[in-house]
Amino acid sequence: MNLHKSKAPYADRCPIRDVLDRMGDRWSMLVMFITLKGHGMLRFTALKAQIPDVSQRMLAQTLRRLEHDGLVSRTVYPSIPPRVDYALTALGESFMQPLNELLAWAERHHDQVRAARRQYVPPQKAQAF
Repeated sequence: MNLHKSKAPYADRCPIRDVLDRMGDRWSMLVMFITLKGHGMLRFTALKAQIPDVSQRMLAQTLRRLEHDGLVSRTVYPSIPPRVDYALTALGESFMQPLNELLAWAERHHDQVRAARRQYVPPQKAQAF
C-alpha cells in the first residue's frame, strides 16, 4: 500500500501547504510587500525597478500567480504601449497583516541568522565501511 496516495486527498486541500507553498516561493512575498509599500497601484516597470534581480519573465509569472490566487489585481489601460497597473486586493492586504510581522522579525534578527550561518559546522558524513 502506498501511504502517499492515501494522504493525497487531504494534501490537496491542506490550507497550510496550499497557501504557503505559493507564498514561500522566491518572489511572491517580496512583490506583495513592494506593492503594499507603493500604497496603491504600481506599473510593471516600477515593480521591476524595485526588484532588479528578478527577471521580467519571473516577475510576470509571479504577478500572474498572485492574480490567480486573488491577492493582486491587474488593470490594463488601452494605450500604446498598453499600460498595466498592479495593486493588492482586499485579500492581499489581509495577507500582509501577518506578513508584516514576519518581515519585522526578519529585519530584527537578520544579523543573528547570518552569524549563525557563518558559525554552523555541518556534521561529518559517516564513512562507509
